[in-house]
Amino acid sequence: MKTVVLGTGRMGRRHIQVVRELGLNLVGIYDQSPDSLALAEKEQGVPSSIHFSSLEKLLGETKPECVIVSTTAPSHCEFTCRAAASGARFILCEKPMAVSLEECDRMLEACRQHGTHLAINHQMRFMAQYTEPKRMAESPEFGGLSSITVVAGNFGMAMNGLHYLEMFRFMTGESPSEVAAWFSPNAVPNPRGPQFADAAGSLRAVTRSGKRFYMEIGDDMGHGMLVVYAGPFGRIEVDELAGVMRKAVREEQYRSLPTTRYGMPCRESTTKITPADSIAPSRAVLQALLSKSNYPTGVESRLAVAGLVAAYVSNETGHLPVNVDGKLPQNRRFPWA
Repeated sequence: MKTVVLGTGRMGRRHIQVVRELGLNLVGIYDQSPDSLALAEKEQGVPSSIHFSSLEKLLGETKPECVIVSTTAPSHCEFTCRAAASGARFILCEKPMAVSLEECDRMLEACRQHGTHLAINHQMRFMAQYTEPKRMAESPEFGGLSSITVVAGNFGMAMNGLHYLEMFRFMTGESPSEVAAWFSPNAVPNPRGPQFADAAGSLRAVTRSGKRFYMEIGDDMGHGMLVVYAGPFGRIEVDELAGVMRKAVREEQYRSLPTTRYGMPCRESTTKITPADSIAPSRAVLQALLSKSNYPTGVESRLAVAGLVAAYVSNETGHLPVNVDGKLPQNRRFPWA
């Protein structure tokens, strides 16, 4: 399958590796930076004969069936729409999906019009650090999920926070109905350029059935990624960078007691789990997209973007909960990278 990669930064070069691992026919790479293209040649051995600095020329000459969009977020909408219009059957786009809800909708409509399958590189359904807690939480001994809490370093509401909003939807099968947020007052300079900015701080999301999501990633926090899953009978803690999972569940004879009896005897275990990695899950997402089965869709990713937009609105309006299905700003563009 003829495949091209748009954007040859750090993640783009990883996508080049994935394309080759899957045996796809890499027919072109695009970047406006000659240095970035040269690095792709040095690291991945991509010959200069298939380097392009013009998107129009790349799409016209290579006529790709599969397009991977790994540029920064402001170009995701344009590049996705142009790739769909050029006849691409499959598009894998990096997150954030876009920098506005209107752009998300334009991407979805372009792909619908041209019969293009669009995936956004949210990888949770292919990562053991999420699939294993999901399996455990859904078991009778745990009793289902009540809340998920993320405590981490300052990794950005858009850069990684969007992943966790999508993770919450994946883990619970529900999207947030309302979001409240408290952003940190200070912004750390973005390494991708001064035109980009991301928020640190705290976020709370709730589904219609009452499932809760909390994220604490303040600008005064600089270490680790810890996720805690809580339910009626137990707790699961995953140290995602260390690859360690700890589980504690009530012993069976005490599960009929009320939640106020939170000190009942429990069974505890600690296991290793595959630490966070970007290449293997990205490969799994692309494989799922090409098989047209169980891939993270643009529609699902738009829900995560809507949750983040609601967080911005909440932070700017006294931190009140904002209805995700309400009148969110559609055309407002955010400075996400």
